Amino acid sequence: MRRLTNATIAVLLLAFAPACRKPQRVRAGAVDQGENGLRSVVSVADPRTSAQLVRGFHALESNSWRWTKGNFTVTLRPPLDADKDGAWLLLKFSMPESVVSRVGPVRLTANVNGAPIEGETYSKDGDYTFRREVPASAFHGDNPVSIEFELDKFLAAGVVEGRELGIIVSMIGLEAK
Repeated sequence: MRRLTNATIAVLLLAFAPACRKPQRVRAGAVDQGENGLRSVVSVADPRTSAQLVRGFHALESNSWRWTKGNFTVTLRPPLDADKDGAWLLLKFSMPESVVSRVGPVRLTANVNGAPIEGETYSKDGDYTFRREVPASAFHGDNPVSIEFELDKFLAAGVVEGRELGIIVSMIGLEAK
């Protein structure tokens, strides 16, 4: 009788053990990651995505942001169905007073895989989000997307310090429409 009771308890434990497991956590950004390891949204502070900051970015500062040069490039994974629906390009940045006071209003433009994106001029210091529509024709299936940003004015190396200084960036991304 004792063996039967022990066997019954063992069967019940095995049957209900999966229900007692803790749910697995999804790593932040894991859903955003494609087969090639690229992400659609890049925090410039995330060391896992630093390789996507292709050109024109200075070292990480205050564990949260980076200065750019006058031209900077990032590679992103396109959002789902971007080649059919298009997407939104987002750039979260700060326009520093030290730049605007020395060079005046600064125009930011971009191109996505060579397709020009409408720019905007910033004449005051502050925090901004550059949000622009990207046409479907700029995307080619799931292929990585090269996004080039350009500032018409910036601080040349040696004006304030030894580096060329443009804007302060915290995030760059492509969002599905």
